Amino acid sequence: MGINTRLARQYPAKPSDVYLFATCLVDQFTPQVGLDTVHLLEREGIRVHYPQAQTCCGQPAHSSGYPDEARAVALHQLSLFDQSWPVVVPSGSCAGMIRLHYPHLFANDPILHARALELSERVFELSEFLVHVVKFSQEDLGEKCVVALHTSCHARRQMGSHETSVALLEALGHVRLVAQAHIEECCGFGGTFSLLHPEISEAIVTDKVACLKDSGAQCVISADCGCLLNITGRAAKQDEIAGRTEQSLPGEHLASFLWNRTHTNHGAQP
Repeated sequence: MGINTRLARQYPAKPSDVYLFATCLVDQFTPQVGLDTVHLLEREGIRVHYPQAQTCCGQPAHSSGYPDEARAVALHQLSLFDQSWPVVVPSGSCAGMIRLHYPHLFANDPILHARALELSERVFELSEFLVHVVKFSQEDLGEKCVVALHTSCHARRQMGSHETSVALLEALGHVRLVAQAHIEECCGFGGTFSLLHPEISEAIVTDKVACLKDSGAQCVISADCGCLLNITGRAAKQDEIAGRTEQSLPGEHLASFLWNRTHTNHGAQP
């Protein structure tokens, strides 16, 4: 059974300052997601601080069975967020790693465990932060569209942030959110899983793409870049094989989708 952290969580008032933990995938592959996250937060009157020395959260090593290597990566992050500000993460997977697993990594060191626990209590997945702390409410300036939401396994089962992603999408007046079949199933990415078991990963993501297309969605939205890259990458490969020149299943990170639809100079459809 997944861990639902919302049951024990106390949400603070909207702060004047936050840290952004951008994640490796945002940094290396989708930097616009990080910028759009900053735009969303700054528009709410929040100053965003980005520690330049941040690296991976350590999840790849942790989930692959290398706790010492994961601990070394986590230790580096512990020194970066020294102010008492919330740490906002545009990924349920990375947020879940820091919030739930950092304290366990340092369970045998009382000092580091206390630091990890203090940090974990300040970590918020982006949609969770927007709904429960910011009380996000912006007019939808985009065209009418139909979208489906895919939520990562960690976001759904560890952070419970699928509910806040749904809330944000349903609050957009020109967006119709449709449900995909097998909505709780994995996209097949799983970080290193997709590298170690590519055939299984391909089969899983092929099923996921089919379910999303069958839903009638024009676009898939996700708050996790790993899932989004995997799903849209598989759809793009299918398009290439079929000789299609237009994307059959475009995708967008939730941060960019929200910003594009509520920003007065854009109002773009997906």
